Amino acid sequence: MSEFQPTVGVSSTHPKTMPDAHAALPVWNAENWYYEDWQVGHKIRSLRRTISEGESMQFNALVTDMHPYVADEIFAATEGQFGKRLVAGAFIFSAGLGLVATNCVNAFSYGYDRLRFIKPTFIGDTIYTIRTNLEKFPKYKELGLCRASYEVFKGEGELVLYCEHLQTVRYRNPADFAAQTPPR
Repeated sequence: MSEFQPTVGVSSTHPKTMPDAHAALPVWNAENWYYEDWQVGHKIRSLRRTISEGESMQFNALVTDMHPYVADEIFAATEGQFGKRLVAGAFIFSAGLGLVATNCVNAFSYGYDRLRFIKPTFIGDTIYTIRTNLEKFPKYKELGLCRASYEVFKGEGELVLYCEHLQTVRYRNPADFAAQTPPR
């Protein structure tokens, strides 16, 4: 593609397990792009969301993270370095990436690099995320590798988290990349 074109909800997966009229509807929050469509330098920004105490504590309970900095108001206020409870970094990672996540049936997570918790995030902070497509290169016979950065900000643009996400992505035309694919 020479110019970025939206791919969200352009087509459907057409599941055979629902009525045809339903299966033909575009899928909300889904993208249908291939390796060839992924543009280096393309950026998106998410909506903002405010982190509540309830969801912070639910996340802590779910992952059994009861560290005093995230779960003990008295400790955080009287002995903690920040004077108030933190939101777990793993929650900021999950929520921040979730803000820009879409469901592309042609892309599969390969892993994350360079994950850094740069500044603390607290209950009541509002976050948003910017995703930037960094690079791509052929990797396997059927899949290329794409790398994007995720920057999670709080408030009016204070960077709190950075990471890079690697995804394997299907080629639309695998034969076009056969000569570029490294031997396994």
